Amino acid sequence: MKLSVTFGAAEKKSTDIIIISLFENIKKIPSDLNALDKASGKAISSLLQNGDFNGKLNETILIPTDKKIAPKRVLLVGLGKSTAFSLDKARQAAGTATRVIQEKKYKNPSLLLYGTENKEISLEDVTRSVVEGILLSLYTFTMYKTLKKEEKTDITNYSLIVQKKDDLENVKSAVQKSQIEAEAVCFSRDIVNMAGSDATPTFLANKAKEIAKKTGVKCKVLSIPEMKKLGMNGILNVSRGSSEPPKFIILEYNSKKNTNDTIVLVGKGVTFDSGGISLKPGAGMDLMKADMSGAAAVLGTFKAISDLKPSSHIVGLIPCTENMPGGRALKPGDIIKYMSGKTVEILNTDAEGRLILADAISYAKKYKPDAMIDIATLTGACVAALGTFASGMLGNNEELKDRVKQSGENCHERVWELPLWEEYNDLIKSNIADIKNTGGKYAGTITAACFLAEFVEDFPWVHLDIAGTFLVEKDTPYIRKGATGVGVRLLTHLVMNWKKMTDASKKK
Repeated sequence: MKLSVTFGAAEKKSTDIIIISLFENIKKIPSDLNALDKASGKAISSLLQNGDFNGKLNETILIPTDKKIAPKRVLLVGLGKSTAFSLDKARQAAGTATRVIQEKKYKNPSLLLYGTENKEISLEDVTRSVVEGILLSLYTFTMYKTLKKEEKTDITNYSLIVQKKDDLENVKSAVQKSQIEAEAVCFSRDIVNMAGSDATPTFLANKAKEIAKKTGVKCKVLSIPEMKKLGMNGILNVSRGSSEPPKFIILEYNSKKNTNDTIVLVGKGVTFDSGGISLKPGAGMDLMKADMSGAAAVLGTFKAISDLKPSSHIVGLIPCTENMPGGRALKPGDIIKYMSGKTVEILNTDAEGRLILADAISYAKKYKPDAMIDIATLTGACVAALGTFASGMLGNNEELKDRVKQSGENCHERVWELPLWEEYNDLIKSNIADIKNTGGKYAGTITAACFLAEFVEDFPWVHLDIAGTFLVEKDTPYIRKGATGVGVRLLTHLVMNWKKMTDASKKK
């Protein structure tokens, strides 16, 4: 689909349908719509005055224009109350309108861009959110479907209309950047939605190599011999029950660091998690193909930044493996010795994500990171605590946590902090090793983060648990049922707006 930006009078645009976004309970249309309304025989103002359209969030009504104006139809979509407007509501409204257009099979829609009374929200901000709403709502996963010709509902050209010529270049720039991010999210969704037998560790490694074809990105993939040499015994032990060989992916952008900060992104890449010897129940196990959503988020972020070109030095570390039962599989009661010398008692082989992340966190130290963020579908306890609307956040650095939280708010991939107090460390102490890989039935998200913190040492670090946010079980205004691609927009926004960490912050 071609996404274009044009300037001119909306009523003169030759298009299948034009989308007009309106706030709730306005009785008089905005002045910039007067010409369109007048030319259409006051079709819009009549609906408002008669109460046939109230502008509630995601409310829509379709109006035929009877050839009175160039657009064949007008679609009104509600933005909700102007006092409660947010960029996510702009995403929702754009996604809702786009779904209507897709269902009606209109090929060439247009959307009239709009400003707000909130001076902190610019037209460029609105544009970015509208583009995300459009492109994310159009995503469908059809890799395994046999589609009939009539079932295909591709939109050919989507035009965004600005009414001031001075806004044209800034809006075009915003569209380009947002399109890159949205396409990276869809790339991540595709990987997570794929069957585990297809999206294997080797497949993820090959995807990383494809990303590294872009200027400024390098990729190295470690296989079993290199991992053995480095002492990556977490991933090596978790992979023992699988016939699929594990891979450790290293992506690096802007390796000529100069004076810029180094940011390390770590993504959990368990491409199928049966639980291992501690086998999961059969119900819902099909979703365990998505236990590599953290890895997909890091891959999607690198896909975005390879085009957006941030100034920081960014490293992506992605440990990839299956977790399967078998004659050689890791067993409860086994002891793993890590490259740092720390030993871990295995109580439950289904607590495997932290085992492979520990290797990546330990490896990250060679880069002397100024900040590190790991992202993982790590604990069911996080879903119990926060549901599906927020990812869990824990970490050791207030400045970094604040930055991550703000990035999440800006793109509506929200996070909520859980405590990482010293008292919780007692729950992962082992009688026969340094630590154990589970902390019992309470505070599972926190004790998992405590485990990771044992390998972090002293550099600024944040852990994101996306177990509740990696998928949606039903369609939302701009996300189809299935993988959400969570983390891509948050991490991309974070690194694209990065400012050097303060020295005081780094000292904890």
